[in-house]
Amino acid sequence: MTADATALPHVFDATADNFESEVLQKSLQTPVLVDFWAEWCGPCKQLGPVLEKLAGDYHGAFVLAKVDADKEQQLAGAFQVRSIPTVFLVKDGQIADGFPGVLPEGQIREFLKHHGIEPGEPATAADDTEAEATPLDPHAEVARLRDEVTQAPDKDELKLDLSVALLRTGADAAAEAESLLDALPANLATDDRSLHARAQLGFVAVAADAPSAEALRQAIESDPGDLRARYLLGARQIVDGQAEAGLEQFIEMLRRDRGFEDGLPRKALIDAFRVVEDAELVGRYRRKMSSLLF
Repeated sequence: MTADATALPHVFDATADNFESEVLQKSLQTPVLVDFWAEWCGPCKQLGPVLEKLAGDYHGAFVLAKVDADKEQQLAGAFQVRSIPTVFLVKDGQIADGFPGVLPEGQIREFLKHHGIEPGEPATAADDTEAEATPLDPHAEVARLRDEVTQAPDKDELKLDLSVALLRTGADAAAEAESLLDALPANLATDDRSLHARAQLGFVAVAADAPSAEALRQAIESDPGDLRARYLLGARQIVDGQAEAGLEQFIEMLRRDRGFEDGLPRKALIDAFRVVEDAELVGRYRRKMSSLLF
């Protein structure tokens, strides 16, 4: 068992003090594998290094939270840990799956793959340069990608890039973007960019059939508890680029009734987090969502 998890990439020690921020909130963006272990546990010493190796191999596609079950008995009780090692996968703020005992590396990779977690690419200096570059004009990007698709029609990755670029030009391009997404092979259909694009298309579809923004505001003024009107207005605002206003409607829905329409407030927020590109704004509303849920 590695003595200092913080010395390893994508591995950290989780405690009751940092669990909400480093595991629950983090899992809204990146899956978190939670490993309950103890110093005296022989099987833990077999499993721990395998999990730590995988965390490095996957380059941030998931992070590994290590919980010393002896020191963090409150967390072990909350997860109803009956034996160690026990591993849980936390996604979108809740337990998605888990397994007790020691599994070989191949089975753990299959477990991760089952939940859509594939090894990521290591960060490079080129990635940093690209991130700092000035954003391209969306219409110019669409034109460039159309040319590339014409030249390489068998490259499905380019079609995914084109669908994402089309959505950035506005709702009028939604039908073409959806057609491109529908034609993607299965391996790209679960790509993060596809999920983001699908979330955007969902808001476009809701907004298209919704009453006017003014009518929805009047409905909310007449009845602040009209959560359907809040959802429709929030979807309209997300599509129109009023990200914070839309997020505020969804947060108010969650505050009033988290179970409305089978958890629609939480789903709307998660979809909005995929669509909104302002990282600071998303982080602020993730924290608000977490405080209401946990």
